[in-house]
Amino acid sequence: MPTTKFWRSVEVLHDVVYFAPDAKARYEALGLKGYWMGYFASRSAPMGTPPPEMVIATFHGFAPRMVQRALPDAWSLASRDDILTARLDLARDTLAPATEAEGADTARVARELAAIVSGFNLAGKPLAAAHAALERPTDDTGLLWWAASAIREYRGDCHIAVLTAAGLDGVSANTLAVAAGLTAVEQRNMRGWTEDEWAAGYAQLASRGWVDADGTITESGRSARQQIEDATDRVCAAGMDREATGRAITVEEGLRTLARAVLKSGVVSFPNPTATQHP
Repeated sequence: MPTTKFWRSVEVLHDVVYFAPDAKARYEALGLKGYWMGYFASRSAPMGTPPPEMVIATFHGFAPRMVQRALPDAWSLASRDDILTARLDLARDTLAPATEAEGADTARVARELAAIVSGFNLAGKPLAAAHAALERPTDDTGLLWWAASAIREYRGDCHIAVLTAAGLDGVSANTLAVAAGLTAVEQRNMRGWTEDEWAAGYAQLASRGWVDADGTITESGRSARQQIEDATDRVCAAGMDREATGRAITVEEGLRTLARAVLKSGVVSFPNPTATQHP
């Protein structure tokens, strides 16, 4: 089974497109309006030009109104192909410090990650399937980010399946992450939830004994959150063939070298709204 460090390192490589300082400007140059329209359009564009309902379902943690402010308007302001091109170019440019790091073998890691994607069972994993179906870049850095993104969305799809099976909706999943210290208290605003909705999310956790009256996570809550992570890992492993699993184990050290170089560049910091954790 791939380790936690493998998944966290993949997340760091993928996340550069969200935290790059010029991300907003790149998408605005295409005609999109503001950071969040660029985010929702660029991340969902692998699925085509999906309606907001599909993005709400596949992204899970965002307040529906936040998605509806960006989509479907984005599709009339910029072409899907231009959005995807801008996203890949942003990834290439932002990953440059990592690919040039001492000891980094970008070509090997990119090839191994791409091979892992080929070993996925993508049933029930719509975002991962959409990313995997995109044309594979021919350059090492582009291929690295493409593969890392497909793998990241694969685990994300598995995670959403586990969250929904546990009865956690978008707001309660976010409040649990905040209570567990995985992301900052600003998460409510970052995900578009009202104060009343946020309070209802905490109330749902409290009814399970996962947080105290003041919102502090309990031992039961920490255990439940860890069980969700463990279940996500098991679901991910179940959809990987033996070769993909082996490659994930052998490529981990090279992958972590690249992730550490990204962290050294300061593009991705902690805690952050994606709940990415240090690899």
